[in-house]
Amino acid sequence: MKHLTLLVAFVVSAFATAQQTEYVDFKRLTADLRFNAETSSVYGNLAYEFKIQKPVDAIYIDAINMRFEEVLLNNTAVEWRNDGEKLWLLKAFKPQQTYRLTFTYQATPKKAMYFVGWQDEAPNQIWTQGQGKYTSNWLPSIDDVNDKIEFDLTVLSHKENQAIANGKLLQKTTVNDSMAKWHYDMKQPMSSYLVALVIGKYQKKTEFSKSGIPLEMYYYPKDSNNVEPTYRYTKQMFDFMEEDIGVAYPWQNYKQIPVHDFLYAGMENTSATIFSDAFVVDSTAFNDRNYVNVNAHELAHQWFGDLVTAKSGEHHWLQEGFATYYALLAEKAVFGKQHYYWQLYQYYHELVAQDRDGLATSLLNPKSSSLTFYKRGCWVLHALREKIGDKAFRTAVTQYLQKHKFKNVETQDFISEAENVSGQNLSDFVALWIEGERFPEAEAKTLLMQSAFIQEYEMVDCEAVTSKCEYYLNSGVSDQAKAKIVRQQPHLVTSETFKNGLKVRQAIAESLSKIPQALKQDYQSLLDDMSYKTKEAALYHLWVNFPEDRATFFNKTRTAFGDATKNVRLLWLVLALSTPDFEPDNDVMYYNELVNYTAPVYNYELRISAFQYLEALNACHSTCKANLTQAMTHHNWRMVKFAKALNERLNK
Repeated sequence: MKHLTLLVAFVVSAFATAQQTEYVDFKRLTADLRFNAETSSVYGNLAYEFKIQKPVDAIYIDAINMRFEEVLLNNTAVEWRNDGEKLWLLKAFKPQQTYRLTFTYQATPKKAMYFVGWQDEAPNQIWTQGQGKYTSNWLPSIDDVNDKIEFDLTVLSHKENQAIANGKLLQKTTVNDSMAKWHYDMKQPMSSYLVALVIGKYQKKTEFSKSGIPLEMYYYPKDSNNVEPTYRYTKQMFDFMEEDIGVAYPWQNYKQIPVHDFLYAGMENTSATIFSDAFVVDSTAFNDRNYVNVNAHELAHQWFGDLVTAKSGEHHWLQEGFATYYALLAEKAVFGKQHYYWQLYQYYHELVAQDRDGLATSLLNPKSSSLTFYKRGCWVLHALREKIGDKAFRTAVTQYLQKHKFKNVETQDFISEAENVSGQNLSDFVALWIEGERFPEAEAKTLLMQSAFIQEYEMVDCEAVTSKCEYYLNSGVSDQAKAKIVRQQPHLVTSETFKNGLKVRQAIAESLSKIPQALKQDYQSLLDDMSYKTKEAALYHLWVNFPEDRATFFNKTRTAFGDATKNVRLLWLVLALSTPDFEPDNDVMYYNELVNYTAPVYNYELRISAFQYLEALNACHSTCKANLTQAMTHHNWRMVKFAKALNERLNK
């Protein structure tokens, strides 16, 4: 051990001034994986191919809390050590030589691989989330994003499941009556944090892009009717990005897989986006919260983040800013120019508010907020395109990607391309928009005011000037402007106002809390809208304003369950339980249904809403508390944080 300690200390000292990538280049990993869901463990037979760049006496693979056996180098025993964080190979490695390392391993990961549902009622799934430096918790790999490797995975699972990973499925082979192996191949290298794996019960729909790329859209068998609204505009946005970016999609296919209680909205694993199944929606829920922006954002990452990857956190905006911007461009192609400027307008106000709260940071600060990386990064690209022109911008992006594909980049790599193409010196632009701590509020506002739509929206302000608001409400201004008036001056709503579009009617449902008798029939029509948010708000306000007709409202919305959070149904149950003369014989059934929604089978957002309602009713009893105890050990940190806080309140 003394030899190991001294040697490792020497290597760590050497790596302090140079990354391991200067000494060794890991080329390819082939992994044969199997799992034990009861113990949440993964087992594997791995083979790494790597080339030595400079003489070195030890190299490592990141491996958190793993056990290793049969460690061989070129089929020969090699001295190795496992310190709980890394697998060290101890040998006088010579430059320009290629080696093959093989070993078996076992891990019971605490993060990055999640065994969901095997201990409760949730769907039985295994899925990964490796962004950051987490893949090494379940797969011996390289945490450094600057070492790009070709990952080829073979996965053993039950035949009734689908096993989905990066790359192309070469074949599925039968092992025995119950088990099968899925063999996946990647043709190009990627950073380890982008390795992905999902196992579960899925079906899929496949379309093809204009360029012939298979677009594989996975779904739970029960959700066959929701495939179209969930994946709406996928092909259109894919084709748009290939054309607008000017670089062909770099991978063999593109897969999208929903999973239960994912940690984020989505994750852009190379060729295999994993996203929250809360975005699986019907056509009504589509109008409230849909997958379109997340879909476009993760797709854009296939170029910005996966094809070219930031060298360090200092340049993280090159991934998130570009993905946010190109998602917005894709939505512009779908929904139009007003939508594009409306989103920029929202981002502008969020960034201004962040600065005014004293949270301003440079875009190059690795500790900046997600708001800065994503939305300020998006604004930088919008401003740059306006400065150098559309043609120069698109050419710069294309050349930037082509020059650095499958490599790692810094901010200056992109700026240099923009300067070369445009012939402009961008140092002042960089100092203001990228390096400066404060968001350029005045400059951004000037750019926003190029939109007549935003000019109109700004003009219509019933908190500042009220004399023309009634006129504006009945004029041809945008629905966004009319919704703004309704929220500021709900007493101006008339029967005529109800004849406007979905956004205006939703604003009425949410803002007109005191409903005049003369508008009762118009307001009641909101219960028929293609929006669960509208139905939810309208049901509540009708219930409050017209107690004599509560049974009518209940019967009208009895079968309206809502989006993934069942927002309409939860409210319906709570109001029914709070109405003594409405079906009192069913109170126990309605209460049990409400409690049931706190169970692990449901997504965590729905569970949180159900817990909140039960707390408000002072009715979180035995089953509710048992589900709350389970929630405190949940894999999703948002669920855990909520559950612990609620448990503390209930036990005061």
